[in-house]
Amino acid sequence: MIPNQHNAGAGGHQPAVFRMAVLDTDLDHIFPSSVLPPFWAKLVVGLVAIVCFARSYDGDFVFDDSEAIVNNKDLQAETPLGDLWHHDFWGSRLSSNTSHKSYRPLTVLTFRINYYLSGGFHPMGFHVVNILLHGGISVLMVDVFSVLFGGLQYSSKGRRLHLAPRASLLAALLFAVHPVHTECVAGVVGRADLLCALFFFLSFLGYCEAFRESNKEGAYSSTFWVLLSIFLGAVAMLCKEQGITVLGLNAVFDILVIGKFNVLEIVQKVLHKDKSLESLGMLRNGGLLFRMTLLTSGGAGVLYVRWTIMGTGPPAFTEVDNPASFADSMLVRAINYNYYYSLNAWLLLCPWWLCFDWSMGCIPLIKSVSDWRVIALAALWFCLIGLICQALCSEDGHKRRILTLGLGFLVIPFLPASNLFFRVGFVVAERVLYLPSVGYCVLLTFGFGALSKHTKKKKLIAAVVLGILFINMLRCVVRSGEWRSEEQLFRSALSVCPLNAKVHYNIGKNLADKGNQTAAIRYYREAVRLNPKYVHAMNNLGNILKERNELREAEELLSLAVRIQPDFAAAWMNLGIVQNSLKRFEAAEQSYRMAIKHRRKYPDCYYNLGRLYADLNRHVDALNAWRNATVLKPEHSLAWNNMIILLDNTGNLAQAEAVGREALELIPNDHSLMFSLANVLGKSQKYKESEALFLKAIKANPNAASYHGNLAVLYHRWGHLDLAKKHYEISLQLDPTASGTKENYGLLRRKLELMQKKDV
Repeated sequence: MIPNQHNAGAGGHQPAVFRMAVLDTDLDHIFPSSVLPPFWAKLVVGLVAIVCFARSYDGDFVFDDSEAIVNNKDLQAETPLGDLWHHDFWGSRLSSNTSHKSYRPLTVLTFRINYYLSGGFHPMGFHVVNILLHGGISVLMVDVFSVLFGGLQYSSKGRRLHLAPRASLLAALLFAVHPVHTECVAGVVGRADLLCALFFFLSFLGYCEAFRESNKEGAYSSTFWVLLSIFLGAVAMLCKEQGITVLGLNAVFDILVIGKFNVLEIVQKVLHKDKSLESLGMLRNGGLLFRMTLLTSGGAGVLYVRWTIMGTGPPAFTEVDNPASFADSMLVRAINYNYYYSLNAWLLLCPWWLCFDWSMGCIPLIKSVSDWRVIALAALWFCLIGLICQALCSEDGHKRRILTLGLGFLVIPFLPASNLFFRVGFVVAERVLYLPSVGYCVLLTFGFGALSKHTKKKKLIAAVVLGILFINMLRCVVRSGEWRSEEQLFRSALSVCPLNAKVHYNIGKNLADKGNQTAAIRYYREAVRLNPKYVHAMNNLGNILKERNELREAEELLSLAVRIQPDFAAAWMNLGIVQNSLKRFEAAEQSYRMAIKHRRKYPDCYYNLGRLYADLNRHVDALNAWRNATVLKPEHSLAWNNMIILLDNTGNLAQAEAVGREALELIPNDHSLMFSLANVLGKSQKYKESEALFLKAIKANPNAASYHGNLAVLYHRWGHLDLAKKHYEISLQLDPTASGTKENYGLLRRKLELMQKKDV
């Protein structure tokens, strides 16, 4: 007995169920009935999903992980939990004009929990959570696809029946092993997409629960489940912005599957002015209208709150992020947007050429309809129009609804990334295809079923399906390996996007971090050649040239960078450092002031400004600059140290001691501060306290020759000559070229020899 039914058929329940059974039977040659019970299907899907991406479990933090996790103070216990609700995904205040406006507090909260449980920034724990999330989502997809292919039918006990086990298993496997998901799973920041997808599908399944029971009039409704679905959609949006689109999908599902809305039939009745149009059940269905009102008002309310929190309006992106959106011609913009859509479709169809970043010249603009790439647009719209016609005009109600839901899952979650409503900060991003890939899997599975039905070579189709699954699994394993380290990830992009300046920039940055400056310079120069306005590449290249004492070229590059982007504070500061090295002190001071003008809270710039003033013997200005640096960044050890040393050198021992003690209260384990304060205390004849600090500094850094040398000087003054001799000798072993230590050691030896002669 199955009293409560909802399915995707047309005209009556039994024919629809029969057609669903036919679709599933068409896939029998691929999946035998022995592996079709839901538990085993979910187990297989979950294990396959985990195996595909397991190789990334011990990977590093790569690419955007550095900014979103390692450099994000919101993960650390010192930051109040309440700040997460006022900061963007990268830890900046949402009210700031420089904020990315990506509001994902729940995702950041999971990062914070990861950080707490793993005791710091240990990437393995972060990666394992991502892999398990993908496995769990893939298991959940068995239920989602069961609804999409088999409709909603419940047993007398209220349990939902799995009417299309083979189709849902195949679609779930296609989803689990799709290589385009690698960025979301292997890149830790992809957790935003994973969490969004988890609550997205829970919202959809929750909405389906609203139709489990019927009232006396036969209208299906459950306000609780609809409200829960809206709540889960809001949670999904707090993980990533795409999540809100689930409310649109729920509405489409309700209208097409539950309400059995037939677009073709309605259009025909309108054209023929059929009076029966007024009596359409859907239009008179109070339950449906009530649910649509809840979804609409709930979605509008959530979006309003989200926009209010965002504060200053949408984020500002540059031309290199999304060049098509800056094109003057509306036609050029439309052509390129559609070309981007075709590239996204191709990544779903053939996920072989994958890249961590598709911006900065990776995809040159189409500026004329004579460009051969417009063929891709034509192909995309030819396929879409064909599918839409079948979805609207097919006489088979089940086919109409499967295709419509497949297109809905493909298109609706992609809308926030489409540039239709607002400019986005990327050209193509594999991560945004995690949700739309569900629609692709629906359409592909339906296509395999239809093809199997109309051909006798069923074994060949089975071989093709299994081949696709195996190849995709292999590609996932390989791609996961490429995401394990930045070097592999960046180099893998060279073959896909050789014209992408950001690829060369990131390879150069990775090489520079490893100390290979010569190779880094080559890649930075190529990045600047490919994009002559790439100010970040100019800045990094200028820094390396500065360190290699190639100051003239460094100054030219940094000057060009600030001309291109006048508010580039880091380039202004680095230009000031170069000008200071060139003894162009007035220009250097002006550059530092420009940096502070564009970034008021810039402790490193105040520190460098203080060094400039110290070189010019403007001691008061230097102390003020370093004090500003420590106010903005209390743990700025170099600024504290320079204040102590300058006060010590100018004879202000009491003030130097006070500053040193203040610094050590804030940074108690900094051995360089212990050393500087110990020197001051020694000069103030506070030998015991000075000795304790010297020994503590040496324990923290035993191979610092100057620490042993200055401790020896302390003992020398104090009269502990044997201890002085011991530490002079250790210091000279560590640094035999230290002339001051040699001289002091010589004086001590002569003194000891004289003492021995007197004793004799």
